[in-house]
Amino acid sequence: MLLCNHLRKKSAMYLSIIIPLYNEESLIGELLNELKRVNFPSFVEKTEIIIVDDQSTDKSYALVQEYGKDKAGIKLIRQPANKGKGFAVKTGIQQAAGDVILIQDADMELVPADIPSMLNAMHELQVPFINGSRYLPGVLRPQAAFRRYFANKTFTLLTSLFINVHLTDMACGYKLFRKDLFEKLNLNESRFGFEAELIIKCGRLRKNWIAEVPVRYFPRNEGEGKKLRSFDGFRILKTIFLYGLLRLK
Repeated sequence: MLLCNHLRKKSAMYLSIIIPLYNEESLIGELLNELKRVNFPSFVEKTEIIIVDDQSTDKSYALVQEYGKDKAGIKLIRQPANKGKGFAVKTGIQQAAGDVILIQDADMELVPADIPSMLNAMHELQVPFINGSRYLPGVLRPQAAFRRYFANKTFTLLTSLFINVHLTDMACGYKLFRKDLFEKLNLNESRFGFEAELIIKCGRLRKNWIAEVPVRYFPRNEGEGKKLRSFDGFRILKTIFLYGLLRLK
């Protein structure tokens, strides 16, 4: 009932931006500066940034500590052990005060300048879940590696088929959703399968609760610090079958 009430009225937002962080010392400062420059829509009354360091072995944690010393609205959490992106996001959401959550990767493959368009879509369409898409037309972006594109399209097709929702990019890191929706989903995955479980379980609740918005994408390779590896693709595929085909709770 609470979620339905939120959807009936266009209310002000309190946005919590969750940043899972692992070994991004060269980019985390740039990302935080970019977030400072975002011109949020007028209905976003308050924002906070929660950075969850997943036991970085470089200077990432120390850099954020220094960056946030004299700044309000920035919270830094350090995981006791490396447990994966999904676990870091869940940790951040537990500490979030906002009613709307945005997942922001620390690697700058996705740029904060696209956040307002996602917020505007949620506000105008009154849906509780916005999925970024690196393949929808509408923005300029460089081309990504074909094999990575093909794998993602395969995963997206399977996900769309299992939940009967037309998606174009289930694996995009930009996910914007209401906190009360998240609390209904009972998510289990701690690593890269987290995004697949999140969107599948949301689609199971109600098909017209998901909208997609085109976002820019500047892909990195492994030599530039890309965390996702080939074996992670098998984990994502397993997650899609567990929660999509077998309907694991």
